[in-house]
Amino acid sequence: MPAANLTRTEAEERAAIVGSPSYEVVLDLTGDGATFRSETTARFTGVAGASTFIEACTDRVHEVVLNGRVLDPATVSDGTRIRLDELEVENELRVVADARYTNSGEGLHRFVDPVDDETYLYTEFAVAEANRVYAVFDQPDLKAGVRFTITAPAHWTVLSNAPSPEPVAGPAASAVATWAFETGPVISSYIIAIIAGPYASWRGSATSVDGRDVPLGLFTRASLAQYADPEMMFSTVQAGLGFYEQAFGVPYPYGKYDQIFVPEYNWGAMENVGAVTFNEGYLFRSRVSDARREQRAIVVLHELSHMWFGNSVTMKWWNDLWLNESFATWASTLATSQVTEFTGVWSTFANDEKTHAAEQDQLPSTHPIVAEIGDLEDVEVNFDAITYDKGASVLKQLVAWVGLDAFKRGVGAYLAKHSGGNATLRDLLDELEAASGRELTRWSELWLETAGVNTLRAEIETDASGTITSAAIVQTAASSHPTLRPHRVALGGYELDDSRLDRVFRAELDVDGARTEVPELIGRARPDLLLVNDDDLTYAKVRLDERSFDTAVHHLAELADPVARAVVLGSAWDAVRDAELPAAAFVRLVLASIGHETQSSARSLALSRLDHAVSRYLADEHRERLASEAGDAIWALAELAPAGSDAQLQFVKAFTGLASTDAHGDVLGSLLEGSIALDGLAIDLDLRWELVIARSALGAGDDDEIAAALAADDTAKGRQLAETARAARPDQAVKDAAWRRAMTDEGLSNDVARAIADGWRRTNSPELLATVVHEYFAALPGVWADRSYNMASILSKRLFPTLLIDAELAELTRTWLARHPEPASMHRAVTEHLAELDRALAARARDASELSGGAQ
Repeated sequence: MPAANLTRTEAEERAAIVGSPSYEVVLDLTGDGATFRSETTARFTGVAGASTFIEACTDRVHEVVLNGRVLDPATVSDGTRIRLDELEVENELRVVADARYTNSGEGLHRFVDPVDDETYLYTEFAVAEANRVYAVFDQPDLKAGVRFTITAPAHWTVLSNAPSPEPVAGPAASAVATWAFETGPVISSYIIAIIAGPYASWRGSATSVDGRDVPLGLFTRASLAQYADPEMMFSTVQAGLGFYEQAFGVPYPYGKYDQIFVPEYNWGAMENVGAVTFNEGYLFRSRVSDARREQRAIVVLHELSHMWFGNSVTMKWWNDLWLNESFATWASTLATSQVTEFTGVWSTFANDEKTHAAEQDQLPSTHPIVAEIGDLEDVEVNFDAITYDKGASVLKQLVAWVGLDAFKRGVGAYLAKHSGGNATLRDLLDELEAASGRELTRWSELWLETAGVNTLRAEIETDASGTITSAAIVQTAASSHPTLRPHRVALGGYELDDSRLDRVFRAELDVDGARTEVPELIGRARPDLLLVNDDDLTYAKVRLDERSFDTAVHHLAELADPVARAVVLGSAWDAVRDAELPAAAFVRLVLASIGHETQSSARSLALSRLDHAVSRYLADEHRERLASEAGDAIWALAELAPAGSDAQLQFVKAFTGLASTDAHGDVLGSLLEGSIALDGLAIDLDLRWELVIARSALGAGDDDEIAAALAADDTAKGRQLAETARAARPDQAVKDAAWRRAMTDEGLSNDVARAIADGWRRTNSPELLATVVHEYFAALPGVWADRSYNMASILSKRLFPTLLIDAELAELTRTWLARHPEPASMHRAVTEHLAELDRALAARARDASELSGGAQ
């Protein structure tokens, strides 16, 4: 069931009544049933005579006692809230209830490992899910310490935000024990955590700048212990902790730092204080690309940065969520570039985060970075690329605007001043203004409080000799979001020299308004490539002049700087999505340059966009032919790549996604059985599954092939991948049954539902997805009324036929949206599907016009 909602007005009113809360929580986690016993004693100050409420999403409430008064649960509790009347100045509340385990990754998630039948539990309390476990004032500005007493099987490990105590054994025959924790740090309820189960463990330590020894822990399920990488996890935290302490001048604020890989996790990771939970996808069961290892390092450092920014200093209300996530995204990229092997990570940022941000920013659902958050439902949908990636991109622009040293001084002052408390955007801006001398109110209004992305292009005039006589940067904005913003921008001039495209000059300037003259360029020879936003300083869409674009697309591989390559490719990709550049031209660009790309992350992202362009943006008239050619080309690159190289692995994995013909299926089968082998390439667990799923989607594989893969990997992950493989088969009955099972079977966990949906939408025949369109729209209102937010989101996003690029589907979707404006979360999910469908239709039309000799 959905958890309790909370409006901003309710939160503000309650914060004016309630103060200084603390909790003692007793949990019994020993049973095998669907529920567990929860006892909460909450103490808090109040306004005498006032009324308020406390959240408690329960299966059944047994007892409510407020200041010695026994209250009737049937009268004061509605299953999600408990009404509290006639408060005193000092209050004590006792709530005894049965709470329910979940299989959705929210509240207290319960998982049974099929390898050893052991049970594993973990909590996920963001945005406001702590009340699924204990009675709590579930809002970020009512920070509290929690003292947990947890009874569980004696062979388990039990973790929380406070250090784990020695368990006290129960009666000899009971095989249970009790962990009585000390009161944890005073923090917001969404970063409280409980993790329990027979986890394998490793121990380490880090030294804080204040001389403290900070204990480090690493935990995985026992069946995954062989894949743990404690050396990497500990060394990254040790280096990151030192980096953040030095950068911001504030010691690590807590007493320990545990990292726990947990099953069926909805997020990449979560910054619970001293008990960070990670998706098991970052436990590598098989060889992965360097890009994937880089991403893991970024995530580790992202969560670590939250200990300062978000945990020690927390937003007062969720409209400043971006202060947490944008900062962590920017800071972790900076830290990764400084303390890990992935020194080129800023090119990943330009390729990935900025592109995702711009894509999100052009949807109808875009919003300012500082969003209007009226209630918790608004928060849930704003964990998006605006809050994370655009916010981080804008912070990168702010750093260029005020200077890195001033920025770090301002952030350090902000963290020191508000340590342990709550703060707002204004609090941060005050410290940054003091440190930099820049007035930032207007900057904030234009960058943080308005939506949309600007487009920057250079306008150049030359004389007959090619000397620049006039130069300007022109800034435009979409009519729906017309704000023009100040930008710190670099212009790079590049010249072709033999086999290289080298930068011969660079000019950095402030751009503001519709047109900014660039006198520094006048008198220079016009370069072969004039790159707007060189070094990727600002957040904007970039358009190159005709000569520069022609140079870039024909000589992308000769452009040595990976950030410059990222800006060029990002510009081309954005032009495809805006129906300015034919998708076929983008496909040719990637195929011509990808074999020369030296950066793993750039190669990964280019291959992903190639797949997207082939499946969604190519015109019908040549999509089948170009898809076949793209698959052939990528396979050829895999054969030519150095043995055992990162490129070889990436090309083979990309080929499994691009495979579209019978011949491709035969190559996949030969790899699977070993009659084709590439030197240095092992067909390990995960690559074997990718081959099996790809062959299933082509109709080349069969049930025996899936069964053989599962027999070799009968684990939770293996079972999920088998579900994907079965649902991928190009058979109408199979597709329809898979879709209906994912949509209607509430016994499926979040990850299993995802796995089935991923197989259902894996197809080279999108018409197979059309049969359930009307069922999709009929089911959605009930899904959003009855399922939790995360499950409703999974089903809404993954069970829409995104590969069906069809005008009739677009019109049907438009009509349905007009009739279903609420709930807002449901409406937004479908609105975004429609926006992407309209974009794909326009891109296909542009691609078709190229075939018919239309305008360029």
